[in-house]
Amino acid sequence: MISIALAVPPRKRIALVAHDNKKKDLMEWAKFNRGLLLKHELCATGTTGTLLEKVLGTEILKLKSGPLGGDQQIGAKIAEGVIDFILFFWDPLEPQPHDPDVKALLRLAVVWNVPVACNRASADFMISSPLMSSTYERTVPDFDAHLNRYDDEQDSKNDVIA
Repeated sequence: MISIALAVPPRKRIALVAHDNKKKDLMEWAKFNRGLLLKHELCATGTTGTLLEKVLGTEILKLKSGPLGGDQQIGAKIAEGVIDFILFFWDPLEPQPHDPDVKALLRLAVVWNVPVACNRASADFMISSPLMSSTYERTVPDFDAHLNRYDDEQDSKNDVIA
């Protein structure tokens, strides 16, 4: 697969998500890291976004609740290239009715090489990294080049058949 470099600016676009049993953890973490978070552009799924606005004292782009499509909205933003980092405090011990959406979101993060912190420890390490406050060259798949190469191969096969 061909990759291209994507410059991620110092002001990151961060998506925040938390399952119900992890919202308290995320709120405590966000309050502790308020100064660092406010340097970035934030969006969140439904209730998480409302809670974060109160804790951080700032406006946050609020998407739909996760089970109502919020996870998929974040996934779409990843594919569009408008999410640079995800904080997703998920609960691995509680079955979620929207588990397929969660899996799809995490899959898209991996496909597009978007960093994901799934617990407090990884969030601590990532938010305190020097890369969070500087430009970062993230490699992403160049699907256009891949599709063009595939189309060229199909055209060649069609020429041989004709």
